Amino acid sequence: MSDSRGPAGSRLPTEIDTTTPHVARLYDYWLGGVDNYRADRLLGDEIATHIPSIRTMARANRAFLGRAVRYAIAELGIDQFLDIGTGIPTARNTHEVAQEVDPAARIVYVDNDPLVLAHARALMGSTPEGKTAFIHADLRDPVSIVTDPILTATLDLDRPVAIVLVMVLMYFPDDEDDPRTIIKRLLDAMPPGSCLVISHPTADFDPQALARATQAMEQAGITFVPRGRAETESLFAGTDLVDPGVVPVREWHPEFADTSIFGGTFDTETAWIWAGVGRTH
Repeated sequence: MSDSRGPAGSRLPTEIDTTTPHVARLYDYWLGGVDNYRADRLLGDEIATHIPSIRTMARANRAFLGRAVRYAIAELGIDQFLDIGTGIPTARNTHEVAQEVDPAARIVYVDNDPLVLAHARALMGSTPEGKTAFIHADLRDPVSIVTDPILTATLDLDRPVAIVLVMVLMYFPDDEDDPRTIIKRLLDAMPPGSCLVISHPTADFDPQALARATQAMEQAGITFVPRGRAETESLFAGTDLVDPGVVPVREWHPEFADTSIFGGTFDTETAWIWAGVGRTH
């Protein structure tokens, strides 16, 4: 079963602007997708001149998503997922990974990008036993997400939920958007035993290169806030970090990897991303 909801009555954009780069399309480009435009590719290539391993980073992050989903099901017994900042559908979406492990898994995707909305049907596949849904909404308004009737019809909020915030919080400055308050409001709506999955880019490994890439994105009109390890750990306030804590993305439970997808090995420090999972109590 599946459901989607358009932005009726909302102020979210529904028109796709192909003349300026967009973060979801940049990520799609680095992953080798086809849902991107010239403006996205130009900025993507410029960033790659500062960070030659950017495509590796995108693949490493996608692989972490899969490992975190498998871990949540196998180790935490969580079979419901709220994936916010979904991005353009590509290989190994959350519902595909989750329902391979547990066909009854349920997933709600959330994104504010009209291009993702246009592709929502691709995110809506589901096993007969499970269910998926898509909500066109903005993380800056977490209350609208957790009270949305599509969410409450899809997820059982009497049972734990995994909140997935993979490579999205870097677009939320502390002084403007207060991401920690956003996260708290999401967690407060979930029952005990839920978990929080976060990956976040960092300047810790190469500050100068990240500074140049950040400048390129900001000149293109994209807010980008890399955070250090301690700052990333602070995003997990209200949860207990599961072992091994916040670590370089490739080091987080590699035993849960699907080696057939985004395989290969590379140095930890070629993927400048912190990653972790926290559980509420």
